[in-house]
Amino acid sequence: MNQQSVFLLLGANLGEREATLAKATDLISERIAPVMLQSHLYETAPWGVTDQPAFLNQVISIETILTPEELLSQTLEIEKQLGRERRLRWGARVIDIDMLYYSDQILDTENLHLPHPRLHQRRFTLVPLAEIAPDFLHPVLHKTNQELLNECTDDSQVSVFD
Repeated sequence: MNQQSVFLLLGANLGEREATLAKATDLISERIAPVMLQSHLYETAPWGVTDQPAFLNQVISIETILTPEELLSQTLEIEKQLGRERRLRWGARVIDIDMLYYSDQILDTENLHLPHPRLHQRRFTLVPLAEIAPDFLHPVLHKTNQELLNECTDDSQVSVFD
């Protein structure tokens, strides 16, 4: 299989957020593929369930030969290793790794939806995504990440983390 461009969203709002994102990036580089690009870290308001601590989010890109399903399995294993426990949807978590795009593939299975079905609705995803890939074209909506960000109606706070 050829190398595929993949964009992953990393998020954490429990524990040592910055260290956890760095460790997740290291593990992705070691087990899956080297990180090609990475956005700044952004502190973001929680989305969905708002009564929880602020998140740190970051988007990274990799080039991989893994299938989407193999990649999902690897990212779930990394989440588990870093202490992720799945309890409440959109709840607080020590780490979250979401696959945003897998090249221009469109996939809709029980366990995986590509591109990520809500990425165009979330500033915390679009701000770091547009930072590193403003011209990448959403394969369903046929708009660039920058266009999606410009049109996004989500007004939640997203700011560069120092």
